[in-house]
Amino acid sequence: MGILTDQEGDPVAVENAEGRSRFILVCEHASRRIPEHFGTLGLSIEALESHIAWDPGALAVSRMMAKSLDATLVHQRFSRLVYDCNRPPDSPGAMPATSEIYPVPGNAALTPEARLERARTLYFPFRDRIADLVRRRLADGRAPAIVTVHSFTPVYFGKPRAVEIGILHDSDGRLADAVLAAAAGGGSLFDVRRNEPYGPEDGVTHTLKEHGLANGLLNVMIEIRNDLVRDEAGQGVVADYLTGLLLESLPGAS
Repeated sequence: MGILTDQEGDPVAVENAEGRSRFILVCEHASRRIPEHFGTLGLSIEALESHIAWDPGALAVSRMMAKSLDATLVHQRFSRLVYDCNRPPDSPGAMPATSEIYPVPGNAALTPEARLERARTLYFPFRDRIADLVRRRLADGRAPAIVTVHSFTPVYFGKPRAVEIGILHDSDGRLADAVLAAAAGGGSLFDVRRNEPYGPEDGVTHTLKEHGLANGLLNVMIEIRNDLVRDEAGQGVVADYLTGLLLESLPGAS
């Protein structure tokens, strides 16, 4: 028996697959759903509803942006606690035994076979779906720009975070530079910073490297402090703001 039941369905969701925008939006941590196979991973309801299981508000913002941009959106349908699709299979963070202050009993002492089964079920289909989209766009003469959308907790290991929106990049900062320039020129609606609260040294740019850098494509990762997107009103404000930054950064992309 595999990890996912027939009722649980595909681990990957693709929305607006034929979107006309150059942007492909990716939301790796869209869901806190745990496959039945794993029960609760030994965690409390509080932990399973917290930021360690998913990126609250990220999918809602991604969907609003995709609609405004007419962009394709790819997202993972299961929790990053089972497999974090922004990590390669050999990364300890792909199936974390501890996430912030929470031990994850269901991820303790995983065998190589168990790790591989999770990667085959959750990560490889996700990676391959994005790669296929990129290949098809390139074949059509439409080089895409990869934008990953995340949210982060306002307090991490007891330390408050002042930054509200992070614009992250790895070795290719072209699109990030343009987004930051657009933010700087548009007033001070949010506190926007480069490579905060994380940066490439934290191992958070895997998707950008896998699908952006490897193909020479424009790419950027967006991190939103999750207290800003707790409700639909906040999600709408942030989505409109980010949509405007992307359009200013890449004119004609939508």
